Amino acid sequence: MSRPLQIGVTGGIGSGKSVVCQLFSCLDIPVYNADRRAKWLTNHDPEIKERVLTLLGTRAYNEQGFYDTSFVASVVFKNEELLKQLNAIIHPVVLRDTENWVIQNSASPYVIKEAAIMKAAGEGNALDYVIVVEAPFDLRIERILERDKRSEEEVKSIIQRQVSDESRRRIGDFIVANNEVSELIPQVLELHQLFLRKILEKLEVNI
Repeated sequence: MSRPLQIGVTGGIGSGKSVVCQLFSCLDIPVYNADRRAKWLTNHDPEIKERVLTLLGTRAYNEQGFYDTSFVASVVFKNEELLKQLNAIIHPVVLRDTENWVIQNSASPYVIKEAAIMKAAGEGNALDYVIVVEAPFDLRIERILERDKRSEEEVKSIIQRQVSDESRRRIGDFIVANNEVSELIPQVLELHQLFLRKILEKLEVNI
């Protein structure tokens, strides 16, 4: 079975990476949101729930049976070893889920994987290329304030705790500027055409 190209899309909070992924989706390219899917699996996968309860106790899930993000964060972010153990529970299940999703979408020329945290293509992952979505600091703050019920100080703190733009650029094969100056759609269309050309080149080599 042929494997579609796997393209990673990442960027800091408020950068607009989800908007970029929506544009790819409009081109009939499947998109896997790793962060959203991880949350779903943490709430619904029996293996994860059982192991998280063993690791963190019954307070890890609320009375309705949903993952208590606030409680878990208050515990693990003060304990690096506990955070590593939690990641070791969740990440392998998400990885298996991702692999199954790629197989299900093997008829597509390429697929998009969206995640806030990402490594360079080929660095312990199956990605062929990584797109980094960027936006100016002040614009990111403005977007988050419009979207979320957070204070400006809280938003700035979140951004400062995330990976820096410089670090993201080092892992990126392509940069998309979502700054309300550069037009977004032409940038996505150009990348779409580029990936289709890469696929044709790959097919020609294998003939």
